[in-house]
Amino acid sequence: MSLNDAHAFAFSLATTLMAAIIIFQAGDGTLSVMPTSEYDGDTAAIIHEFDPFAP
Repeated sequence: MSLNDAHAFAFSLATTLMAAIIIFQAGDGTLSVMPTSEYDGDTAAIIHEFDPFAP
């Protein structure tokens, strides 16, 4: 997944689910998207966070 695709997917999920979503880089270099509340990995791997409640 490219960074542009990850951003688009994360933004769509955040606004649809009304939940904070992060983009992170896995150990093999791939990008992935998931709810912030479910992420228990290294905080240094987080690329960006989308929070639909942030001003």
